[in-house]
Amino acid sequence: MSDTPSVFAVPLKGIPETAVIQAGMPVYTAQQREEKIARIRRLLQKENAVLIAHYYTQETLQRIAEETGGFVSDSLEMARFGSRHNATTLIVAGVRFMGETAKILSPEKRVLMPTLQATCSLDLGCPAKEFSEFCDLHPEHEVVVYANTSAEVKARADWVVTSSIAVKVIAHLMDQDKKIIWAPDRHLGRYIEKVTGADMISWQGSCVVHEEFKARALGDLIAQYPEAAILVHPESPEAVIEAADVVGSTTALIKAARELPHSTFIVATDNRIFYKMKKAAPDKIFIEAPTAGEGATCKSCAHCPWMAMNGLHNLEAVLESGQNEIFVDEEVRKKAHRSTRRMLDFIAH
Repeated sequence: MSDTPSVFAVPLKGIPETAVIQAGMPVYTAQQREEKIARIRRLLQKENAVLIAHYYTQETLQRIAEETGGFVSDSLEMARFGSRHNATTLIVAGVRFMGETAKILSPEKRVLMPTLQATCSLDLGCPAKEFSEFCDLHPEHEVVVYANTSAEVKARADWVVTSSIAVKVIAHLMDQDKKIIWAPDRHLGRYIEKVTGADMISWQGSCVVHEEFKARALGDLIAQYPEAAILVHPESPEAVIEAADVVGSTTALIKAARELPHSTFIVATDNRIFYKMKKAAPDKIFIEAPTAGEGATCKSCAHCPWMAMNGLHNLEAVLESGQNEIFVDEEVRKKAHRSTRRMLDFIAH
């Protein structure tokens, strides 16, 4: 490890109460739900808009995206899809950094979100000013940031990466004898270090969902289902990752669910991914990895409270009003585009 201290973090100021209670989502009858879905379909067509949803949003939104020519995927593929689609308006159902990433890659398009209050603990825990000051302490280091960051943090970075490509990018930089700053997720950073042998200075952020998975409780669940394959997102704690059969991005975990011969899977990531997993492998069984256990701060945290703020009510409202538009300062956008484009070019080669 480096002689340079590798721990630097800004305390998270807390999850908004509105997020914790999932924004008081309205409850609809079956008829009301279908009427809203039908209206959303009409509004998407009227506004020349396309719905792009993350795997962690509710099943209904994912279904609407699929059935109206939209898209459901991880944050990078959401932004790439939006940049290639001929719609003039992108409706991004997810958290704020996803809307910003879409705007970074598609500045000429209008980008709207069902809510601007939905954010991410990794984003909140890595404020741009403090992170920039941290980077200034190590000017000889290449700055690599996870996609779960603000446009301003991306603008300060040399590279933006997702969990699907982070290991490959870090290995590439190691081949060039680069010194590396990694931010913001400490668990993903530790996983990358272990896989690549990289010597990184790491920001110490974490995801409120993946942080809560408990290794001891997971061991008990594995004992109940010894035939199950364990699928783990690398934002999870190290002890949980060590129990995994497959560690990977959301897309990689869905692929594993489809291709592995196992009939049962224990999954350590946001449980709304089960919609896509069940579509990919309808005859298989998917079980949430446990979050309860010694030291747990909640009984069931296998879902993002901010993602839960996206619903039919505010999707319909944003299509009607045109509010909740994402704007990114042009100088920031250009710098963030450079670091994001570098990743896309790396993928292409």
